[in-house]
Amino acid sequence: MSDILIQADGISDVTIVPNVFIDEIMPSANGAYVKVYIYLLRMLMSNNPRISISSIADKLENTENDVIRALNYWEKLNLLIITRNNRNEIISISLVDPRTVVSDSTVNNSGVITPMSSSVVDTDDFSADVEIAASNMPAQQKFPVRQTYSADKIAALSENEQIKYALHIIEIYLNRPLKPMDLQLIFYLYDELHFSPELIMYLYEYCVSKGKKNTSYIEAVALTWASDGIDTEEKAREAATLYNEHIQAVTKAFGLNRTPGQIEKQYITKWVEVFGFSDDIITEACNRTILRTQKPDFKYADKILDTWFKKNVKSYNDILKLDEEFAKSNKAEEYNYNKVTPINKPANNRFNQFPQRSYSDKDYAELEKKLLNKGLS
Repeated sequence: MSDILIQADGISDVTIVPNVFIDEIMPSANGAYVKVYIYLLRMLMSNNPRISISSIADKLENTENDVIRALNYWEKLNLLIITRNNRNEIISISLVDPRTVVSDSTVNNSGVITPMSSSVVDTDDFSADVEIAASNMPAQQKFPVRQTYSADKIAALSENEQIKYALHIIEIYLNRPLKPMDLQLIFYLYDELHFSPELIMYLYEYCVSKGKKNTSYIEAVALTWASDGIDTEEKAREAATLYNEHIQAVTKAFGLNRTPGQIEKQYITKWVEVFGFSDDIITEACNRTILRTQKPDFKYADKILDTWFKKNVKSYNDILKLDEEFAKSNKAEEYNYNKVTPINKPANNRFNQFPQRSYSDKDYAELEKKLLNKGLS
């Protein structure tokens, strides 16, 4: 067949798909999953990258379960970093640079990309974020839809001296002049989420300190704070300090000489916010993981903590009680195993349904005599 020449006429509004995704990742992926990934890229290029599971499903004519399966697939491949709240609902999606994923992966004999362990891949360095809209949350957790502020409304709000000072400080944090999208987000936080100027400044300070300047990432953090009832700078600082303490506890228990990666931090967040475990319980799970696997295995520790959560563990004493119950059950099984089991009466079948005879000493003597005579003959 002859070669095909690809041309374009007047295409200006474009969505950029990284070549490494097309060359190395896409060939082995399910087509429906690829559609979801490309749609995320498309929304990323829009002026307001706010989406929902249902909106993706409607656009691609898929079910919501299909969309979730696709997101989980790309997350397993470390191509996405998904942030969930304490109800395990998706609140933001971070797109990782595919070049990082491919360079940190291996290709098996079938040409399929296998990502390295999450403990090896540092996914903090991602290229962009797309946020799942708050419409996916329960009704009591819905937030006002961000309106588009007119130039007159922005000018009016900017007359507030505190806001004017906050805008100046945020420019310093971002190390660039504020863009229209920055202003839209800032006024949304102030006017509709009712964040104080001090809380908004700390929000940007917190995100920039993590190397995150993307507006959708900053908004995702803000919505998480609002969902958790963090409405003052003091509460935000306390939450950040507490979170850092949890990270330090896990790092110390696992003997890590590095900061946990993004996926590892998600495990820690799950243990703290979803399971509600204290540092001593998490540390105990880490210690048992090291004893069992001889390495800092976050997935193994997660299985331990998941079991304790299902067993309603609230304190270290609850763990000791579970250990005692486990030891007793093992002893009971060992006792039953070693216990002598009496031989049951044979069941009736075609081999033992004949009448049973009882032999006397005289019978045995005659039988012995017959056998001797037969041997001599």
